[in-house]
Parts: sequence; C-alpha cells; structure tokens
Amino acid sequence: MSQPNRRVLVRSIDDISLEEVPAPQAGENELLVRSTVIGVCGSDTHAALGHHPFIDLPYRPGHEVVGVVVSVGPGAEDFAVGTRVIVEPNLYCGQCPQCRSGRYNICRDLKVFGCQTPGGMADLFTIPADRVHRVPEEMSDIRAALVEPLATPVHAVAKAGDLSGRTVAVLGAGPIGLLVVAAARHAGAARIVVTDLLETKRERAVRLGATDALPADAADLVAQAHAVLGGPADVVFDCVAREQSMSQAVDIVAKGGQIVVVGVGAPGATPIRLDLVQDREIRIEGTLMYTADDYRTSIDLINSGAVDVEAIVTATYPLEEAREAFAASLRPEHVKVLLTADRTVRAA
Repeated sequence: MSQPNRRVLVRSIDDISLEEVPAPQAGENELLVRSTVIGVCGSDTHAALGHHPFIDLPYRPGHEVVGVVVSVGPGAEDFAVGTRVIVEPNLYCGQCPQCRSGRYNICRDLKVFGCQTPGGMADLFTIPADRVHRVPEEMSDIRAALVEPLATPVHAVAKAGDLSGRTVAVLGAGPIGLLVVAAARHAGAARIVVTDLLETKRERAVRLGATDALPADAADLVAQAHAVLGGPADVVFDCVAREQSMSQAVDIVAKGGQIVVVGVGAPGATPIRLDLVQDREIRIEGTLMYTADDYRTSIDLINSGAVDVEAIVTATYPLEEAREAFAASLRPEHVKVLLTADRTVRAA
C-alpha cells in the first residue's frame, strides 16, 4: 500500500497521462478497491475530445470498473477482503423526490464516479460500499466489465415496455447500439433493423442479432427500414442523438410509437418535427444510466450467453497505455476497449 497509486489523467484526447498520487484509504462505509479491468466508454472519448456536455476537462476517468476489495472501512464489513466487485457509478443524494421514488439514476444532484469525480482508471480507488455489486464466482473479470455498458441498454429497453413480437429500429451501431440489439432481442423483439454509416459496423450488428442493417445516409432509408420491419417500427432507439438521427426516428417510428433517446446529445437545441410528433402521437423519452435492477439483469444476460462477449471486447491494453486505448476506442474497427490494471485478471 506504500507504493504510489497510478491514476489516469485526461486533459485532452492528445494529452492522457498517468499521475502518481498517494494511495487512498477506505473511510466510513467505503471500500478500498484494486482495479483489475476498466472499460473505455464512449462518454470517456467524447469528454477527451471536449464534446461531452456534462464532463469538464481535465478529468480522471473510470466508471466501467471491475476490481477486488483490499480493505474495508467502518460500516462496510459486509464485504470481505478479496471480494470481486463491479462499480455502479451513479452517486446520488438519496433525499430528492427522484431518489425517494427509486429513480436515483436521475437524482437531482447526481454525480457520476469517474465523470464528475475521480474514477477507477487507477491502481486503487475508494467507493461507497452501496455503489458496488459482487461479481458472481462463475463470471470472469472480462465478462464482468460488460455489466455496466450493458446496463444502459437494458434500462433503455425496459423504458419501451414489453417488446415481445414488436419491431425495433436501432440508430447507431456503436457499443451501446450493439448492446441495445442484444437487450431488445432478449426482450422478445421480433425484428430489429440497425442503421450506421460504416459497413463494418452494420455487418457486426447483423452478426450480433439484428435482422438487417442499413446505411444511415441512404436516401431511401425510411422506406428500406419499413421494408425490413414489415412497416413502421414500434420502437426506435436513437443511440446517436443528433438532428439527422432524430429526424429519421420520427419518420421510421409508427403512429402511436415510441422513440427512446439513448445517445448523449450535443449541447444546445436539436430541431425536431413537432407537428409530426403531435399528429402521430409519438412518445419521445430520454433514458439515463440504470439502477440496481438493470445491473442484475445485465449480469443474468451475460451469464446466459445472450451477449457475445468475444465480439464486443475487441482490444485490451495495460493501464500505462491508456492514451493508446483511448485512440483505439475512436477507431471504427473496435467496439469495446478495456484497460487492465492487474496481472491477476480472470479472463476466462
């Protein structure tokens, strides 16, 4: 514990380094955790590029974290040293109306571990004991690293209600879009069409369970999507959240259908055809993060084999190569890039 604690510091996409800070100590109701695997999220790269509306530079990332408890603070004795854990990074107040209703993912004073506070892209970090989940014994560290990324699509799909026999469009075939496909398929969707600009991403979406995948810039995209689905989509998941994708979503969705906005939009206004939203009784709903129930569902989905982990995790780097990992995450051939901070990672 006397060794310096390495921690990733992001000043920009071209200025990502390791800083050395004193090893933290677990306080009351806290755990001291040694990181094993940390995911590089799309939010991390957006922030590093200066595009994220809610993360300021510089910042210390790491909200997709798997680790091992190395010490326990007073009040956190339910966790034994050596317990493997996954961080659920939403830090909520517990007092606002949203928290009291169980919707702590939209806490009025929400902060996200690794976004608005220093995160787990480090050798060691502390975290409130109620913000972690135990990793099932049969689950590897690599598989556990997908629980947090999958929880967001699981939460988004739950927003759409029962998908049994329904038709779905997913706009964007990045990591979240691909995991929405897996979650929607598991929820019973009959047909799923995916759109993306890149052919390689479209091909991967079909391999992971989409009925078909279409070029997002096709002039007749709406007609093609309707042809694949047998008509307008019951639900559209917009994982891009830009003016063009929202315009496409309004045209692709059925009358009385639902658009779930999953992607983080750019700051400022996004034009939308409100006349069509009103006339067609289209429901548009945002979705943010997840709750503990979504984590439990994600764990079950991964353990069941419903998610092709090998197809999702496309690169792994050691912690000291964080800059290279961020750069890889921006390349279209990659889906999920992971960092490893411990040589004892359970990969199988």
